[in-house]
Amino acid sequence: MKESIQAYLESHFSNFLLPGRDINTNLPYFCIKPEGIVPVAKALKEHHEFQFQYLNDLTAVDWLGKLEPRFEIVYLLRSPKNKHFRIQLRTPVEEGESVPSLVEVFVGANWPEREVFDLFGIPFANHPRMERILMPDNFIGHPLRKDYPLEGPGQDYLIENLLTIHTNEDISQ
Repeated sequence: MKESIQAYLESHFSNFLLPGRDINTNLPYFCIKPEGIVPVAKALKEHHEFQFQYLNDLTAVDWLGKLEPRFEIVYLLRSPKNKHFRIQLRTPVEEGESVPSLVEVFVGANWPEREVFDLFGIPFANHPRMERILMPDNFIGHPLRKDYPLEGPGQDYLIENLLTIHTNEDISQ
């Protein structure tokens, strides 16, 4: 199955394919340019033979100091038609760049994309609601980045909010 997917991608989407990275994974994977992730995912979903109709997972990897570009978005697709065969699509992302949202192809990408944005700081272009999902709105930084301080940002942002709330309550009384 991997060979037929590889041949299909090379014949139809060669302009979006990148050379594979040397990574340790037990799943077939294909490296795709950010601008190609939507058309490639849509084609794999709609292809009569492959039918990768299920977005199993979407996450990010921070390769700080190991690989360039620093970040990589990893999409895990599953094909129920083909004995639940799985593949990974990997999209490298530079610091400060965005990746096109897959919500138009897989509605279930909505929350995982928001999670990646919240925890890694990688935005998704054309996402219907690109905002934090796990951390408070006033949280400083993105805690799954490898350069995030182990001790966290401290609790000052919480104390500042409490002072503002109590000050406003005192004024209203």
